[in-house]
Amino acid sequence: MLAPEAQRWISAFIDATAAEAGAAQNTQTAYARDLRDFAGWVGQKGTSLASLSREDIEAYLVDCDRQGLAQSTRARRLSSIKGLFRFAYAEGWRSDDPASRIRGPGKSKKLPMTLSVEDVSALLEAARKTGRNRSEKLRNTCLMELLYATGLRVTELVSLPVAAVRGDPRMILVRGKGGRERMVPLSQPARDALSAWLAEWDARAAELRAKRKPEPRHLFPSSAKSGHLGRVGFYLVVKEIALKAGLNPNGISPHVLRHAFATHLLAGGADLRAIQTLLGHADLSTTEIYTHVLEERLKALVLDHHPLAKP
Repeated sequence: MLAPEAQRWISAFIDATAAEAGAAQNTQTAYARDLRDFAGWVGQKGTSLASLSREDIEAYLVDCDRQGLAQSTRARRLSSIKGLFRFAYAEGWRSDDPASRIRGPGKSKKLPMTLSVEDVSALLEAARKTGRNRSEKLRNTCLMELLYATGLRVTELVSLPVAAVRGDPRMILVRGKGGRERMVPLSQPARDALSAWLAEWDARAAELRAKRKPEPRHLFPSSAKSGHLGRVGFYLVVKEIALKAGLNPNGISPHVLRHAFATHLLAGGADLRAIQTLLGHADLSTTEIYTHVLEERLKALVLDHHPLAKP
């Protein structure tokens, strides 16, 4: 049980983050989870957020390291803590910011797991056969085709409003992290899958109207509170499709398909700035991790064209 002060600080910070920075729901959830863990640790030490010192925060980070938490997790927790104390200082709850000069572990630069073009083709083919009925197969095909054609984040994809894809669009408007909007193009296979799913969607909506029930707002509706297919639900669908494709499901997820989208574009000669825009990355440095796919192409370029590389 968190102390009332800690609950008040965290709640106010999360609300402010949502209102002022336009943080996505997933970001707010991550902040709240990290800060509750931190505040629980503070309470166990018999101190409070109002009296915490820099050394206390550093001790918490050491404890996180001792627990074996990943470098990226520790970096995210420190980022949440820094945000909380910046907010507390601005609100006048503290006369100082004890976290301002703490250096974190940084984020790991490990290469993203990706898939070959052949693997993706197998997944797309398997999606057409995965589902309990024709409707689910059309939905799963549309989900996978859209994901590989656009590189959308999972939440961006499953929460797409049906109004955004009406009229056989060549491009769709997506609202991403922080409320930032971007346009992403659709390939012909994705448009075909979308058209087939919309015909099914309209038939189901007509049935609902006949029963005097409201039709759904989302392209991939569900009975969940959100009104659309959830992240976990889609994750499980992708695992099922991977099994159907004869691939190891442990190495395949919606995020891996997003990586495949970026990796295959870059390998095909796409500009890094263009990929940054398509992925919705605020910072180019986030996109630069995909440059690992250029290694073989650059090596071949040197071996084929450098005068001293020829035998």
